[in-house]
Amino acid sequence: MKKLLLLLCLVAAAHSVVWADSIAINHFVVKENPFGVDQVAIIATDTAGVTQENVNGIFTFIMNGFEYQLKFEKGVAFYRQKIDRSTFLYAKHVNESGTHGILYYIYKHDSKLSPIHISIMILIAIPLILVLLAYMFKRFIIIAVIIFCIFLYFNYHNGLSMHTFFESAIDGLKGIF
Repeated sequence: MKKLLLLLCLVAAAHSVVWADSIAINHFVVKENPFGVDQVAIIATDTAGVTQENVNGIFTFIMNGFEYQLKFEKGVAFYRQKIDRSTFLYAKHVNESGTHGILYYIYKHDSKLSPIHISIMILIAIPLILVLLAYMFKRFIIIAVIIFCIFLYFNYHNGLSMHTFFESAIDGLKGIF
C-alpha cells in the first residue's frame, strides 16, 4: 500500500513538472533598435512595462497589414524593415487571450527613430471633436472640413490608411470593453 501511495505521489509530481506554461505575449512596446539603423525592436513586456525575458521563440505579428514571423530572444525581437521617413506603425499580435494591437507614430529625426504611442482615445477624439464643433457652430463647418481633410491627408501620407485607422480603433474599443 505504501509503495502504491509513493508511486501515485511520484506520478502526480512528475505530471506537474512535465506541463510547462505556454508563453503568450499580451503586452509589447516598440522601441528604436540599438543594433540596426532605421529599424525598430518589439519588446514583450508585462503590464508594468518590465521586459519579459522568458519570451523566446517565433511569434507572428501583423505590421501595417503584413504578417511577419518575429524571432524573440529574451523578450526582444527585431523588425528588420527599414524605416526611411516618419510613419505610422500598427503592430498587432493575436494569441489565445485575444488580439493585442498598438498604434505608434515613428518620428524620424536626424538618424534616430522616436516611437510615439498613439492612444485610441486621441485617435477617435480628433474626428469626433471636429464633427461636434461643426455641429455646434454652423460657420465652423467649412473650417472643420478643411481641418478634417488635412488630418486625413497627414494620416494617409504617413502610412495610416483608412483600413488601418478603423482596425486600430475597433481593436482599441474592444480592449476598453
